[in-house]
Amino acid sequence: MDVSLLGGLPGGPAPQRGVGVIAPFDFALDRELWRWVPDEVSLHLTRTPYVPVEVSLGLARLISEHETLGDAVRTLVAVAPEVVAYACTSGSFVAGIVGERAMCEAMSRAGAVPAITTSGALLEALAELDVRRVALVTPYTVSVTRALEGYVAQAGVTVTGCAYMSLTRHIWTVTYREVVDMARRAAVRGRLGAAEALFLSCTNLPTYDVIPQLEAELRIPVISANQVTMWAALRRLGTRAVGPYQALIDASARSGPVLPDRTSGGVLPDQASGPVLPEETQQEGWT
Repeated sequence: MDVSLLGGLPGGPAPQRGVGVIAPFDFALDRELWRWVPDEVSLHLTRTPYVPVEVSLGLARLISEHETLGDAVRTLVAVAPEVVAYACTSGSFVAGIVGERAMCEAMSRAGAVPAITTSGALLEALAELDVRRVALVTPYTVSVTRALEGYVAQAGVTVTGCAYMSLTRHIWTVTYREVVDMARRAAVRGRLGAAEALFLSCTNLPTYDVIPQLEAELRIPVISANQVTMWAALRRLGTRAVGPYQALIDASARSGPVLPDRTSGGVLPDQASGPVLPEETQQEGWT
């Protein structure tokens, strides 16, 4: 065998650039993260310590404490990542925009490297796509979902609709079909107008393969928690994520009209705060 065919040198593969990833203890989608990563980049994953608490605002606060994040970053220092990403949506929006920025600062101090979070990457992606109205899909309970709505609102983005599942565990078992069904419900045009993009929240929700399908159907950019996390981290390295036919990553996918008016399902009555949920979402058990 001609060893010159194996990367040019017999000493092994070309040098890899590193992205450190901090994930919650129950994170189960390592393989999905890798699908956005080009060959010249390696992911170095670590997890926050296990705590016996169901998915909730309380858990989000526990796994995003600065001491916890700092300890996690220090476990990655030995492999010298060029950027560190906290891959958790609820853990990074639970304290609002100010809290998210403080998390990034705490992680940067602990590892002397740039740091991002999933929720910070979400706002960065919405700005990149020039989105001011977004629909949300979450697997969370209503309280965690409302916290996400509040976080997005702090950035001046209107939430036009939302579908959520009230799950408190095993979110990684949600199927692609369920994700697509929720997306269709969330994107229905309501009293706040049509969404300019749709966000699939939670890094434990599988999304890679449904993004192009949903973008083709809904005619708006569809972004997900894992996607924006990898996109933003790789952007810090000056390189691009791998996501064919995904509008955030593939400029050729950024075309087509916004979602047509589909109001047949109706909406809930006006509420004092938070966006309106499509009525059909409630009727069909998406609580």
